[in-house]
Amino acid sequence: MSDRFAGVSAADSPACEARTLTAVLAEGFSGYAARFPEEADVVALFSALLEDHEDPFLRARLAGHFTASALVVSADGQRTLLTHHRKLGLWLQPGGHADGDRDLARVALRETEEETGLQGVRVDPAIFDLDRHWIPGHKGVPAHWHYDVRHVVHAGDDETFVVSEESHALAWRPVADIAGGADYDPSLRRMARKWLARRA
Repeated sequence: MSDRFAGVSAADSPACEARTLTAVLAEGFSGYAARFPEEADVVALFSALLEDHEDPFLRARLAGHFTASALVVSADGQRTLLTHHRKLGLWLQPGGHADGDRDLARVALRETEEETGLQGVRVDPAIFDLDRHWIPGHKGVPAHWHYDVRHVVHAGDDETFVVSEESHALAWRPVADIAGGADYDPSLRRMARKWLARRA
């Protein structure tokens, strides 16, 4: 048993971990709001969802739920790995549902590994971007909101990727091209600009 759960019974440990991870995420939202005060309204929506009585980390909450995604950057920081999403038909960053996991940095890392096959990746724990977007109805699942928490995931020296069943293709693209590329999703362009500003 880890020190975090010392003195806590095994039966109470999952609940204790959930409370701890929820508190960490709340702190992450506060820190994000301090870094990007112009996004206060967006942060307020995410913070409100976090306090909802219906578990917002499960996709069964059809009014909306948390997801996580990753700006995957190359070792030199100049390129990002995008997936041509099979359902949406767009070039996007890897990501997916939390499915009960309250550690959204871990979700972003897991989705990166599953969707790209990259080895030796690591995730920045700090929230990099927040995006609330509408998902159209699909195969009996009604339209709903995704509250996407984005993290930076760093690739290692091996940039070899594997295309998963969720993608038509994967490609490394220059971050600068995405930042100014009108054909890309607006939130992806915003992340690219944030990354370039960080490196400036």
